[in-house]
Amino acid sequence: MRRRLMLLTFVCVSTATPFSIHASFAQTPDEQVAPSSLIESPVPTPRIDEPVPVESTKLDREDAVFMLGELRRAVLASPNSADERLKLAQGLYRIGDLDAALDECRAALKLDSHNAGVYLQLGITLMAKQDGHAAAIALMEAILLNPELTQAHYSLGSVQYSLGNLTAAIQSYRRALDLQPIFPDACYRLALVLKLTNRHREAAQFMETAATGGVPQAQYFLGNAYRNGQGVEKNLALAIRWWNRAVEFGQPRAAESLSQLRRQALSPDQPERRRIDAIEAFKQYRAELWADYPTVRRNHSSESLGIALLKDSQDTHGVAVLFAETFALSETAHDELARIYETGLDTGLAQFDPRILRCFATTAADGFIPSKKSLARIYGNGLGVTPDLQKAKAMLKGLSKQEIKDVMDEIER
Repeated sequence: MRRRLMLLTFVCVSTATPFSIHASFAQTPDEQVAPSSLIESPVPTPRIDEPVPVESTKLDREDAVFMLGELRRAVLASPNSADERLKLAQGLYRIGDLDAALDECRAALKLDSHNAGVYLQLGITLMAKQDGHAAAIALMEAILLNPELTQAHYSLGSVQYSLGNLTAAIQSYRRALDLQPIFPDACYRLALVLKLTNRHREAAQFMETAATGGVPQAQYFLGNAYRNGQGVEKNLALAIRWWNRAVEFGQPRAAESLSQLRRQALSPDQPERRRIDAIEAFKQYRAELWADYPTVRRNHSSESLGIALLKDSQDTHGVAVLFAETFALSETAHDELARIYETGLDTGLAQFDPRILRCFATTAADGFIPSKKSLARIYGNGLGVTPDLQKAKAMLKGLSKQEIKDVMDEIER
């Protein structure tokens, strides 16, 4: 009891220097290797356990404020209820009032010093306040009171990493996964810390589990692992596949990696071996897409899966695959998208769909000649855009004189 009272006193009056968890994840613990070995990135800030008012919608905020009033009334009705105080602390945390949330946690602990849920909320709030040491103490107390609190183990792992204790962080993430085996985010964070301890093969296994579970950062890092052969056999086609999945979830660094690989494939300034490797990787990726649609018949090796799906009346899948194939430098898929841009697709895309325009702009910037030609025709003829002959001519920069002449003749007809 004395130990718990001392602990309670510490977390209630802690005035430690604010500890930036975000900054700590950009630092290297003295006992470990440099973060540069971590597939090009240190462990990012935890995505859970942070206040969300900036990201929430107006309706969400209004709901949270309305609920806060209800929670206040419940506390007024039962001022000596630790559980009602906890609910109010959680409500205050959701709207980003961290100081008031801490006050309610402390009030709840005075009423019930054995409440594991209150210690968990206290730890999470202290994490958001960037007080890592106090957060760790509160989370450990929550675990002592209830060893099966998965979120407490997960959050403690993040705090322990931020404090430089990688061994303890690994143990916490593993315990979270013992309690909840299907936990992609815990797999992802465990993989990142394992990378810092040079356990590349084990890290890759957890990273793949997280990537399969839908964590975009894991998909990006797994793509990097396949590109570099870190913990897995080097496979550029698989790198492309995982980067593409990450891009679908809005991961910008994956888009940058794909752009770099396209430039490697298309730039004449690249060493021939590197250029061929990139071209073959994109070709292999496009071929392997067919395995995702085993019922669709493939007639020849250069056939576009997207076109085959459209012919099979699978318009939604067909359009998605056309984009994937075009980003993977398929001229056949590109030409079909160019046709659909002008005509539209009743069940898939409107005429002059801006997504096609963005696709062409991205691949043209990487040096894909079919996209350059298409953009020149689009701007030269004013197809869904304001006619701009100068911009059309700029799109043709780098093409041969004959190619430029052919496109300009087509525009002027």
